[in-house]
Amino acid sequence: MRNIFVSVIIPTWNAEKLLKRNLPLILSALPKPAEVIIIENGSTDHSADYLKALSVKDSRIRPIFKSRNLGFIKGCNLGARVAKGEFLVLLNNDVVPQKGFLEPALRHFKNPEIFAVSFNEGQFGWAKLWWRGGFIHHGVGGKGKKAHISGWASGGSAVFRRSIWHRLGGFDEVYQPFYWEDVDLGYRAWKGGWKIVWEPKSLVEHRHESTISRLDKNFVDLVKERNQLIFAWKNINDFWFNLSQPLGISLRISTGPNYLKVFLAAVSQYCRFPKRKPVLSARTDREILKLFQK
Repeated sequence: MRNIFVSVIIPTWNAEKLLKRNLPLILSALPKPAEVIIIENGSTDHSADYLKALSVKDSRIRPIFKSRNLGFIKGCNLGARVAKGEFLVLLNNDVVPQKGFLEPALRHFKNPEIFAVSFNEGQFGWAKLWWRGGFIHHGVGGKGKKAHISGWASGGSAVFRRSIWHRLGGFDEVYQPFYWEDVDLGYRAWKGGWKIVWEPKSLVEHRHESTISRLDKNFVDLVKERNQLIFAWKNINDFWFNLSQPLGISLRISTGPNYLKVFLAAVSQYCRFPKRKPVLSARTDREILKLFQK
């Protein structure tokens, strides 16, 4: 296999201990040539000092220092804009890859239709999507020893073809600060005629110690449900699917009063952000969802 230059992108905030523990392991697992772009989001610990010292010792480290926390989505988009690699490897700062993790994933890109390959975190497999009760849902489709198409590629442990990433415009910042941005990107890729794969041989360990795990659970749950609504408003064109959503929203509001807060938050967020030009659809919603009903 030819020598491929990859760009690893890691957004981080107040995670000095994670960086010190995980970055050496990441560097040892990477092929050469490679670059590691670390978006340092205005941390108040000593992350910046550590990264400055490490970048002097290892030329692969490219820290970008911001005065404030951009959040995960904006951090990834910034990293992708400055990346030089043909492929973008997105890693959370609490994800540690095994040696040789990239080679099985990169083989898939011999097929020009492949946009992204999701790594094997162990506890998850390929991702499926389905429509029910007026809402799009996602979950684990299954595991196995063979590669499988996937509804999306994880924003914290996957590799993306940079040229298609830019054609799609990267993560949509309407989902700020996190959640559903990778599902949205994957769905837009499927609509555009590209494909996504989960590769079981590309092993990584996700230790679930990221910034999100330290946030208030009620806030995180609100963002998840808010972004589920935004996803449908942005991406679903099927007439009958869209017709079923008002009833689904009404049922959720009537059975759980807090859902009105979710709905209003979704409306506010959706109206605040400019609407992206839709991807020229090569597949319908039903065609995409049918791929994962196996």
